[in-house]
Amino acid sequence: MLQASQNKDSGTASVPRQAWLMLALATVGFAVNFWAWALLSPLGPRFKDSLGLSSFQQSLLVAVPVVVGSLGRIPVGALTDRFGGRVMFPLVSAATIVPVLYLGLAGHDSLTTLLIGGFFLGIGGTAFAVGVPLVSAWFPPERRGAAIGIFGAGMGGTAISALTTVKLVDAHGMANPFLITAGVLAVYAVLAALLLRDAPGRTVPTEPLASRLAATFKLSITWQASALYAVAFGGYVAFSVYLPTYLKTGYGLAQADAANRMAGFVLLAVAMRPVGGWLSDRIGAVRVLTGALGLVLVGAFVQAMTPSLAPVGTVAFLMLAAALGAGSGAVFALVGLLAPSNMVGSVTGVVGAAGGLGGFLPPLVMGSLYGAYGSYGIGLSLLGIVATAALAFTATGVRQAVSRRPATAQSH
Repeated sequence: MLQASQNKDSGTASVPRQAWLMLALATVGFAVNFWAWALLSPLGPRFKDSLGLSSFQQSLLVAVPVVVGSLGRIPVGALTDRFGGRVMFPLVSAATIVPVLYLGLAGHDSLTTLLIGGFFLGIGGTAFAVGVPLVSAWFPPERRGAAIGIFGAGMGGTAISALTTVKLVDAHGMANPFLITAGVLAVYAVLAALLLRDAPGRTVPTEPLASRLAATFKLSITWQASALYAVAFGGYVAFSVYLPTYLKTGYGLAQADAANRMAGFVLLAVAMRPVGGWLSDRIGAVRVLTGALGLVLVGAFVQAMTPSLAPVGTVAFLMLAAALGAGSGAVFALVGLLAPSNMVGSVTGVVGAAGGLGGFLPPLVMGSLYGAYGSYGIGLSLLGIVATAALAFTATGVRQAVSRRPATAQSH
């Protein structure tokens, strides 16, 4: 009888229609804010030429909003637990308008002004830590993997920036993409303020922010998910940043061809993220992570041998894209299952920060190793080793944490 009741509760009828509307609004908001967050990256080469930047200065310009956006997820996630996504999503979106307008109208004439604007542009990257707790609260545990995975597809907002920013600047001037993005952010902020709602019965923590963050760092799921997300989403970020350079240097591809292949990598990873979440609901997040990390291991070691790009290298990169996307979705299926309901935002903030920061060490390592040895093979082998360690960790510590969940589920 109990099993039948549980099956009934996990059915489609257990998800209110309003939950799907909230999911759609949150996903759009995530995509729009990530579009703004990524505006400087496509313009890096242009600023390097026009302002005479060194390679390090160009890297710093691109890295600042990403680092700020990643670390900013920690306090923003905790604030979302306290005030709810209904307040925080319009607030984050509206706040991001200010640096976007500044960069487009006045802040693109020197490295200093670009870095100042880029610092505050990082606010847009914190939207991830708003959406996960909002979506998680609307869906039962048995459906959270798919829901959070669908929300995670909003990371495709970076692809909007990559595909449109340079073209808009070439056609209409530097201010154009920034003005368009600011307008879209303003429309979304208004719509979110009018339409977005927190889930009924949402648990509101009463402890001070510092106390809640301290409690978050004491949770096992915080560290387990952070480690896995640093590999899965960090790997995705690293390839999306460095793949054009890798293909151009390692295979002699033209810049346009390399950029198109990078776009294909990104789109496949984005598409596989909700698939990873959906599969986690069906067969368990541990199994999905185990399979995904196994594919990362294989793809990394195959590509470490620098095979011909057609077909082996292309297959290896597509395998990596699919596995990293699905793995990212599975990590947050774990968060939805194991994090206490009133701390999902805080945990998401820390895990999201780990994933964002995890994407910027690999490109530095790859570039350094190529400079020293003239090959990317060692760097890709290191990725395979890290994936092996993450796979072992998933099969032991994470599996044990999930197996203990039924005994503590009621407290969640």
